[in-house]
Amino acid sequence: MPDTLLCRDLGVVPYELTWEQMKQFTQTRDKADADQIWLLEHAPVFTQGQAGKAEHLLNAGDIPVVQADRGGQITYHGPGQLIAYIMIDLKRLGIGVRDLVTLIENSIVEVLAQHGITSYPKPDAPGVYVDEMKISSLGLRVRRGCSFHGVALNVDMDLEPFLRINPCGYQGLQMVDMKRLQPTTDMAQVKVQLANILAERLGYSHPTIQQG
Repeated sequence: MPDTLLCRDLGVVPYELTWEQMKQFTQTRDKADADQIWLLEHAPVFTQGQAGKAEHLLNAGDIPVVQADRGGQITYHGPGQLIAYIMIDLKRLGIGVRDLVTLIENSIVEVLAQHGITSYPKPDAPGVYVDEMKISSLGLRVRRGCSFHGVALNVDMDLEPFLRINPCGYQGLQMVDMKRLQPTTDMAQVKVQLANILAERLGYSHPTIQQG
């Protein structure tokens, strides 16, 4: 079993291209391949999960809509939102999907706590919340015993596009980002914190974040 976790900082990348690359890696990886976390931001895009219902898209306007193969309903990705795509061999680590979801949510809670933001997950609505406002959304897919897709954390972004949808299928759900709660928030710092916490909770030493 590889004892390293590869973390890649991809910068701002197109959603559909990255999605295809995730699927390709997951489909072709073998037991010799290290687990990977891709840290990135997307250009503005709405993504609709497998269970997504059309009525939750209110007015896309000029933002494209992509039908994705992850779990969950509709959400928005855009600049200033930190995404971690988490490609883990669940069988190798001996954990289930629910374990991974809990691990990811608790990692986000820990990152936010380091910035003085108190947050919590909800058992009936995946993601992380602050005073009933959603700050982080989560959607996973598992293939061949390995996860892909992952988690999005609103760091410092334009939240207006969330008003064009029922976020994650919840009418009137208010979204928030870290910058509004803690004005000193810095994306580069949050990126390193999230990578380190995810790695530690997955049982790896702190990773080196590679560019590209």
